[in-house]
Formats: sequence, C-alpha cells, structure tokens
Amino acid sequence: MQHLKKAVKTAESHSETIRPAVEKMLADIRADREKAVEALALKFDNWTDPFILSEEKKQQLIDTVPDSVKEDIRFAHQQVSAFAKAQRDSIKEFETQIYPGVRLGQRIIPMDVAGCYIPGGRFAHACSAVMSVATAKAAGVKTVIAASPPRGKSIDPAVAYAMDISGADIILEMGGVQAIASMAFGLFTGKRANILAGPGNAYVAEAKALLAGSGVCAIDVFAGPTESAVIADNTADPMTIAVDLVSQAEHGYDSPVWLFTDSRQLGEQVLKIMPHVIDDLPDPEVAAASWRNYGEIVLCDDWQEMAAVSDQYAPEHVQVMTKDNQWWCDRLTAYGSLFIGDYCTVAQGDKCSGTNHILPTRKAGYYSGGLNVHKFLKICTFQEIEKQACLEISSRASRLSRVEGMEGHARACDWRLKKFFPDQEWDFNVYSQKHYS
Repeated sequence: MQHLKKAVKTAESHSETIRPAVEKMLADIRADREKAVEALALKFDNWTDPFILSEEKKQQLIDTVPDSVKEDIRFAHQQVSAFAKAQRDSIKEFETQIYPGVRLGQRIIPMDVAGCYIPGGRFAHACSAVMSVATAKAAGVKTVIAASPPRGKSIDPAVAYAMDISGADIILEMGGVQAIASMAFGLFTGKRANILAGPGNAYVAEAKALLAGSGVCAIDVFAGPTESAVIADNTADPMTIAVDLVSQAEHGYDSPVWLFTDSRQLGEQVLKIMPHVIDDLPDPEVAAASWRNYGEIVLCDDWQEMAAVSDQYAPEHVQVMTKDNQWWCDRLTAYGSLFIGDYCTVAQGDKCSGTNHILPTRKAGYYSGGLNVHKFLKICTFQEIEKQACLEISSRASRLSRVEGMEGHARACDWRLKKFFPDQEWDFNVYSQKHYS
C-alpha cells in the first residue's frame, strides 16, 4: 500500500477545546434551565421570540415553499419512511419455549419521546429532517420533537415543511447545545427525550456525547465530519470518481474523502482531475480545503488489500465501482452505508433513495451502523416459569450463584425450592422459611 496523495491533517476530534465549553453550557442549563437557554439563544442567534413554532407560523412558512420543492420532499419522505417501515417489520415480537415450562419472549417497545436535531448553517437540511423524524415515526415513537436553528426570524421554510410532513409533533426554532439540552431535559415542552438523533456541528455532537455518557438519554450515533470513500479498479471512470469525491468534500472544511484503488493509472488520473472539478463549483473554497488537507488516494496491491484498507478506515460512506461489485458486498464489514455501482452515488442516499444518511464516522463503523428504525425501539425480554420448571431452573441457578459467590442470589432460588417443594431434600445449605419471614 502506498499513498498517491496523503492527508496533511487528520479529522480528529477537537474535544480538548470544545468539551469544556459544552460542559459549561450544559451545567448552566441544568442549573437555570429555560432561563439559561434563552440567554444562549440570544447570544448565538439573537433570538427573543417563542421557541415552539406555532401552527400559524408553521403554515405561513410552508406556504412559501414552492410546489416543486414540496413534491421532491414528499418523494424523499415516501422513500425513507417506506424503508424504515420495512426495517420495523424485520424484527418481531416472539415467544419460545426452550426448556419445558419456561416461557421466554421479547417485546418491542417504541421510545416515548425522540428529539431530532436538524442542522442549519450553510445548508438548509430538509432531508435530514426526513431522515430522523420519519424514521422515529415509523418506529412508533409517540412524541417527536424536532429542533433546528433559526435563520433570521424563523427556521428554513423547506425544513419546516419536511418536519411537518414527516410527523414532528413539536417543532423548536432553536439550535446548538441549547436545543440538544432542551430536548434532553424536556425544557419548554415538558417532554424529556429518550433518545437524541440527527447530525450537527462539533458542539452539537459533543453535547449529545456528554448527555449519553452521563446517562441522560440515548443517542443515535457518535458523529463527526462527513467522510466518504470510493473503491475503484481500472474499469472505473476517473471523472465519475472525481465528481463524487468533490460532492462529499463540499460538506465541510474537515470532511475527508478517500480513493482506494489497485490501478496507479486511475489514481493518477483522479489526482489530476480533482482540482478542475473543484474549481468548477460555484463556491470551491470548502471542497478545495477539504481535498487539500484531508483527501487521500491509496494505491493497493490487490482487492484483498483494498478491502482491508477500507475496513481499517471504516468510512461513513463507501462507493464501489469495479468489475465485480458483489464481491465487495460480501467482503466489506466496516462502513456506515454502501453504494454499489456507477449508477449509485452518495448524494442519492443523502437525499431521497431511502436509506438513512445519519451514519457513523470516525471509525465508529467498526461497531455500529447508522440511524435506523431499531434505534428508536427498546427490545425488552420477559420470562414466565411454571412450577415444575422452577424445580430445575432454581436448583441450577442456586448452584451457579454459589459458584460465583453470590449468596443472596442463591437464597432467592433456595427459598422457592423450599416453599414450593417442601417434601424434597436438598444437598446445599439453605435457610429455613422462618429466616425469610
């Protein structure tokens, strides 16, 4: 393996500088609650209006969205919602009996409240609203609170429409750490989120991580800057690769894009083309910085090494453009989402193909997939033991408890053996019933 182009920077977390600031904001919000949120909203967004979007204002915003835009958002919602419902149907409640008289099973319980964050900033992330809100609703979440930072005097109208059509029950015109904390602590709504979902900037990601780490609520994924990889051999088109890499590099100044190939000629062609494709953008600054500082072209000896390198990077997105794309589907194990063949590009998944675009970054693909309907579900088990089965299960559990040195556990089982089977003798030490009275 060698680099035809190597990154000069690494997309490492800036937690060492960001974390103290976020910890301070969260501490202030814990202490002063709504008052602290109002102060932060004034400081960062110059916001003094109500945070909960009224039905009247929401309709006014929606009325400004062109019909053609609404149609495209509806299409995206239909795709994402249908895929999420298929995911929901893929997991079932069930009961089983492995040992006679022992009934085991699982229930699927949707979260009560989900907080969905939709970023603002340079882009109007209408599709992010669909990805999080529609998926939560497909899971059966009772209350979905959606928050997005205002642009001037309101959130973006297309984002408001996407939230509405996806089923958001409450919409907050609020961004940043204050929005994350408000949803987590139930501020302004009286409804505390069981889970927080959705992408955001480094401060939003840090706030989610800290709240999850302290046990306040669950989160979808640990998210960092967008990252994308293309796996290609000598049958791939270098211009297609360059266009796709640039499309992802425009996400941010620190968004890594990578090409893994076993063709030196292809790698050198892409390296030559990239600056021209970037310069052709209306605003090339972000993509140029991303490619310059974080872009890589990795030349490998063969497909096995390419696959190993890809799994080592564990990219958020992986595109495959080779003469045998199925080989990669069967081989790759560490990624957020896979895009197969020349007809497929990450941008399609980002917007409307149907799979979710909220995905793991910073090698979290080693142990996690992206946002999906199962994230909003609690898989809870139950058991019921009949009297005769209690004889076997309790005696074994009692002995195993003593193997582990857990006398209290053993006695809970011993008690049942003595109570329900008083005529039998036992070869382990148990208290008499009067000691348990």
